[in-house]
Amino acid sequence: MFDFILVGGGIVGVSTAWQLKQRYPDARVLLVEKENRLARHQTGRNSGVIHAGVYYAPGSLKADFCRRGASVTLAFCREHGLPVAQCGKLLVATDALEVARMADLEQRCRLNGIHTERLSGDALKRREPHITGEAALLVPATGITDYARITATLARQFTALGGRIRTGRPVTAIHEKTDGVRVTIGKDSVYGRYLVACGGLMADRLARMMHIPIDFQIIPFRGEYFALAPVFQGRFSHLIYPIPDPGLPFLGVHLTRMIDGRVTVGPNAVLGWKREGYGRINLDAADCLEMLRFPGFWKVIGANVKSGLGEMRDALFRRGYLRRVQKYCPSVRLSDLRPYPTGIRAQAVLRDGSLVHDFLFAESERSLHVCNAPSPAATSAIPIGEYICEKLDEKFSMSMTPVRASAAA
Repeated sequence: MFDFILVGGGIVGVSTAWQLKQRYPDARVLLVEKENRLARHQTGRNSGVIHAGVYYAPGSLKADFCRRGASVTLAFCREHGLPVAQCGKLLVATDALEVARMADLEQRCRLNGIHTERLSGDALKRREPHITGEAALLVPATGITDYARITATLARQFTALGGRIRTGRPVTAIHEKTDGVRVTIGKDSVYGRYLVACGGLMADRLARMMHIPIDFQIIPFRGEYFALAPVFQGRFSHLIYPIPDPGLPFLGVHLTRMIDGRVTVGPNAVLGWKREGYGRINLDAADCLEMLRFPGFWKVIGANVKSGLGEMRDALFRRGYLRRVQKYCPSVRLSDLRPYPTGIRAQAVLRDGSLVHDFLFAESERSLHVCNAPSPAATSAIPIGEYICEKLDEKFSMSMTPVRASAAA
């Protein structure tokens, strides 16, 4: 019998497990991951950016988690000798419409307490000679790191405190009783007083296993990247982002200085037909059927036909992808786009077709589910874990006494 069972070995699940073990030192805590190693999916397949919180609505969980997460992620990396660089981000406006949108982002940054600096086109060129634009917004707080390595370090900290991790154990059933939960992992069962599910791409399925009434489904979107030719290494001092279209949930194709020195460009956002489909051609009959039966899928597709077709075109033909990059970096050529691993974004979509932009949680008497953990979930993983721990404090206030002075605080 465990006190807490956590499902999901991405950075959010591991961060939560680590903080639970800090707050409840005597608690028996188990982390279960279906893959043979941690950080196999979204955590290990993102651009490694430590986001400052530029885009998020003031007062939202996203804005709060991201602002706090950026500082604690930087501090955690420095404390544990992990690779990190606070290189800053440039949001580049290439025409009058984007300059107007940039002003809106600048105002949002002020409301979120994020320092920015507006640059003219000439000032932008002095900072980044290979980038072209009418103006730019500098966000110094943005950085880069390696979230898979952060996850591995968090896991070591967790097990050093006495926590247990079982990998290669897919969850096939969860049964809730008045005094706890029984979780079937492979051919075995484990028992816990409380369950925390950080399932990412499988978040909705884990909630449905427990018959929790939910009004959303996870729709996968493929994010396809390219690595630029080695000649581009060291060419950029900052991360280079376009000004995003506020009507779309994605940030656009951007240039990222990776922590290992490579420069990537991406991602786009293409509808996925397989939740964990990272190959060039991906199709899973069960995943497809589940999407096609969900009313929200048809509504979100109908509302985004034009942009969706554009993303699909650019995924099939690299020249369209290239034009999006050349808009602000004209020196990139088609031959500079080299293969790079694809990522999958788990996007929660409501039954009415609305995209869930903020963090979404669901719970039962004996469980708490992280149903939607959108970007910047990796940046925000430590504050998210802290938030979950606080909710569990309320659940166990009469039976367990947390240690308030946790490292995450």
